[in-house]
Amino acid sequence: MSTSTGTVVVIEDDPHIADLVELYLRRDGFRVLQAADGSAGLAVVERERPVLVVLDIGLPGDLDGFDVCRRLTGGAPSGRPAVPVLVLSARDDEVDRVLGLELGADDYVTKPFSPRELVARVRAILRRAATGQDGGHPPVLGVGGVSVDTARREASVSGVPVALTAREFDLLAHLAANTGLALSRRQLLDAVWGQGWVGDERTVDVHVRQLRKKLGAALPLATVWGVGYRLG
Repeated sequence: MSTSTGTVVVIEDDPHIADLVELYLRRDGFRVLQAADGSAGLAVVERERPVLVVLDIGLPGDLDGFDVCRRLTGGAPSGRPAVPVLVLSARDDEVDRVLGLELGADDYVTKPFSPRELVARVRAILRRAATGQDGGHPPVLGVGGVSVDTARREASVSGVPVALTAREFDLLAHLAANTGLALSRRQLLDAVWGQGWVGDERTVDVHVRQLRKKLGAALPLATVWGVGYRLG
């Protein structure tokens, strides 16, 4: 592929892994920049405004991957929107996976990994961020006290925007487009994460907790025991 499809920043202290990730992403048409620690990575992201960050958790220095993830997915005082994050980590414990997702990571890949699968996951994240999951629905959906603007990819409560990660927004938009319907975790995974996504269904629960935390009582999101969730 001769033209760039966007910049990806790889924040990884192992140069062999960083070079491998860069090789496969470049083959798929991405411009790739590397950083070996959290502070350098944040500086590159602020300067380059990438479409996505591939982030290692076990970084050297004062900022580990969780610190960096928190800053990336929460946006910035300058108004920069949250950037999608794919965590690439040797830590495969459930607690680390859950923590990474709660901090706003869009996906979590453990080492050793398939470079081709990693590129496919990057592509899937960017497709969701670019198109959302609910084409054909009105651009602005309202439910309870929450407004979901699918064109601007912005959620607000009483007119005040609320910072959501790309995955949190996609989940909220899908629930809002199916107001009143009880959707199973599997249905939500297929619609928001993609039918090829492989992972624990409790990933949905993690993101639901984040939506409830960020949107509060304005979000009428009910748990349907034995099934999943229903909005409205």
